[in-house]
Amino acid sequence: MTTQASAPPTTKSQALRSYDVADFPALTGQEEEWRFTPLKRLRGLTGEAQGATGTIRHEYGDLPAGVTIGRIAKDDPRVGSVLTPFDRISALAYGGAGDALLVQVAREAVVGAPVTVRVTGDGADALAFGHTFVEVGRFAEVTLVLEHVGSATLADNVEVTVADGAKLTLVTVADWAEDGVQAQHLKVKLGRDAKVVHVQVSLGGDLVRQYTSVEYTDRGGEAELYGVYFADSGQHLEHRQLVDHSVPDCRSYVGYRGALQGQSAHTVWVGDVLIQAEATGTDTYEINRNLLLTEGARADSVPNLEIETGEIAGAGHASATGRFDDEQLFYLMARGIPEGEARRLVVRGFFAELINKIPVEELRERLGAAIEERLAKAGA
Repeated sequence: MTTQASAPPTTKSQALRSYDVADFPALTGQEEEWRFTPLKRLRGLTGEAQGATGTIRHEYGDLPAGVTIGRIAKDDPRVGSVLTPFDRISALAYGGAGDALLVQVAREAVVGAPVTVRVTGDGADALAFGHTFVEVGRFAEVTLVLEHVGSATLADNVEVTVADGAKLTLVTVADWAEDGVQAQHLKVKLGRDAKVVHVQVSLGGDLVRQYTSVEYTDRGGEAELYGVYFADSGQHLEHRQLVDHSVPDCRSYVGYRGALQGQSAHTVWVGDVLIQAEATGTDTYEINRNLLLTEGARADSVPNLEIETGEIAGAGHASATGRFDDEQLFYLMARGIPEGEARRLVVRGFFAELINKIPVEELRERLGAAIEERLAKAGA
């Protein structure tokens, strides 16, 4: 079922949205939304292949009070209530997923311990589809970690609803095996005075393409979107955001940082912020920074800001891509630190601010160790 006419859109808010993959034309790679993505490496996730025989498993430990996890059927009214696909792969995943994982946080529950769900792929030879629905009740507070590991060729959708006055810290980690492929669309819908802090970490996989979108339903909503990614030789890591300010007096901040090393390491960041005419009082800013550690790596960075009203609190964007700061290296080496260790210190400092946004100490330490291992492997 198509939910929006397919006339050429003039703004992001008018893009075609449909649950039916047949409503989206076949991809050629010439489309603006796909021109950076190597379609052949998606292994059929563009919709040419039919059926899904690949599997993913969801694992989690004991749950704290106020949190429940289970499965819901595709015809549950919550499924599709937040996210209507606006690209071909998201629609394919919507139709291909048999049911959905439901993570539910009771209203007014203040969950002290983080909740971790591990998504494990059992093989990359066959397509797998997934659907997750996260429901955070009114005035609840919780930290949720969705960690992706193993081998998979996965297209999945994640719907997140944060009710009035609630606060969600969501950490998503893509630490796939070397053959992993994932195309994900994650959408957050915020209630009045609701807040989401999303930290997106991408380290593993052959190709990972993650699209995050935010919708505000009432005043006072806040979205902070952070990203940490490290691309090694041959990896393609792509992150896109659409923050759609459609109601007054809401706030957003987007800050992504990436490092790249090795031949053909490629990262893509595209940040779209739309301030519609009704969204007076909006305050928004987005920034992307990339650090090129070796020759042969490429970072594409495209910030976009679309403003339909002049009555805003503030709006801006920035992007920077560069190599090591020679002055920083000289400063450290002049104090007796060997060049290799000095380079590692610079990279640690580059990522430290965003990694510290993760309120799970064990995960922060593990991610720091993974970055250190990559640097050591390259002899940085």
